[in-house]
Amino acid sequence: MLGHEEAGEQCVGAEPRGVVPMTPTDPTHPTHETHPTHETHPTHATRETRPTHQTQATHETHETHPTHETHPTHETHPTYVTHPTDLAQPTLPTLRRVLTFRDLFLYYVVTGFSLRWIAVAAAAGPSAIVIWIIAALGFFVPLVFSTLELSSRYPEEGGIYVWSKRAFGPFAAFITGWTYWGSNLPYFPGLLYFGAANALFMGGPAWQGLSSNSTYFILVAASGLTVAVTMNVVGLNVGKWLNNAGAIAGWAPALLLIALGGLTWSRLGSATSMNAHAFVPSTSLKDIIFWSTIAFAFGGVESGSTMGEEIRDARRTIPRAILAAGAVITALYIAATLSVLLAMPKEQVSGLQGIMQAVQAITSRVALGWLAPPVAALVTLNALGGVGGWFAATARLPFVAGIDRFLPPAFGRLHPKWRTPYVALLAQAAIAGLFVFLGQAGTSVRGAYDALVSMGIIAYFIPFLFMFAAMIVLQRERAGPDVMRVPGGKPVAITLAVIGFIVTAVSIVLACIPPDGEPNKMLAVVKVVGSSLVLVGIGAIVYLLGRRRVLSG
Repeated sequence: MLGHEEAGEQCVGAEPRGVVPMTPTDPTHPTHETHPTHETHPTHATRETRPTHQTQATHETHETHPTHETHPTHETHPTYVTHPTDLAQPTLPTLRRVLTFRDLFLYYVVTGFSLRWIAVAAAAGPSAIVIWIIAALGFFVPLVFSTLELSSRYPEEGGIYVWSKRAFGPFAAFITGWTYWGSNLPYFPGLLYFGAANALFMGGPAWQGLSSNSTYFILVAASGLTVAVTMNVVGLNVGKWLNNAGAIAGWAPALLLIALGGLTWSRLGSATSMNAHAFVPSTSLKDIIFWSTIAFAFGGVESGSTMGEEIRDARRTIPRAILAAGAVITALYIAATLSVLLAMPKEQVSGLQGIMQAVQAITSRVALGWLAPPVAALVTLNALGGVGGWFAATARLPFVAGIDRFLPPAFGRLHPKWRTPYVALLAQAAIAGLFVFLGQAGTSVRGAYDALVSMGIIAYFIPFLFMFAAMIVLQRERAGPDVMRVPGGKPVAITLAVIGFIVTAVSIVLACIPPDGEPNKMLAVVKVVGSSLVLVGIGAIVYLLGRRRVLSG
């Protein structure tokens, strides 16, 4: 699931279509040509208008406009344009375009590549290489090209929220954003626990006594969350450096594993049998469930589009960064998994609890054990960078929902100085902080935490269903000359989206199947399905309340 780590690896490891569409070529908004105030008033940028690169360049100049500096005490509140529909269309406060191709490329790497999956995949043996390829073709390629085209068509802030709104209306958009956001909330403490657990390897055996210390995990997780939130509130021009550092810190251990695997193979030969039969994946139900898990390890490239209004020349930058990062992510997963299998027998890999134990085992084989502590530091930094990246992206969903007034309008406010959605970020931080404590709580409270985590299992897949369906529906709309289309045009785009939709739907079904060791399988199914329905139900109620707020003016 998008590289989402379990909680510290166990601490060791339709709505009325009268809505005016948000499209860069919408002909129903001539006011943008006839009202000069859109050119002279830098405080607001209408969401519906991103017609050309020239327009985007205009918004970039707003960053240096003196009015932003001379009025630091005024908070930006979205204004609303009256349309002959039942729902007013809001304008988007001007955000600073600070993310370049390099920043977005590294962002995609830190959110789309997770070191945890290397050891998990290698435990399946050489067949994991084939599974990676199947997962890439069945999910990653449809995801990459759907995100590529949809981002180029509609590069507005909100990404997957905007695409669903364009295709299916505001209710679908809200549920898409709500489930994507809600299912990610337990992820933050889980990734922070993962980083805390791996940090213990920096101190060797002397630090391992803290692996069962709840206070240690809470303090490290809370500190990491504070760093990530602070840097994102100050601005993406600052927060992006945490993402960038995390991406590089993720590359280094993966490249080291690749090098160590090659070194071990050259000195000692392959530790795992690499005959043709070993590469044939098992088709048992247990292993097919594993396939779907690995498929969603590729997720994350869709998240950068939620920050569309903060990316320089988003219509061109997003597709190029996605293609470059996609190639790197795929190569790292396959090469690192193969290297682990070259260095260690499959049976030993399956007994490992995380990537650091794999690093320790491999470095010991080639008498390079001193490498383990610095690698542990890099893995920890990678986890922190992942939190920073995902935190920035998911906070943009309540931000745009606040602008649309389906959430309280305060969520749509920008910080008067740093031009960031600070209310959405701080609200998200408060909830994530609660999850940090719940994750290390006693039995009864931990049960509540587990229920919340279960709530996100199926809910996480729902936005992808909407996204692939939107890709199909939006093919009926004309694409401008500056839109980057899927190679092969409409037929290929629809085919890829259908494949992605089917893989996602099958994964939802597989996610409902309890593991073999589950004592009460029916209860497990009810918990996963029921809690996910609860999350969707709460979202529907919040939407209806917000819609009433919009209609009441």
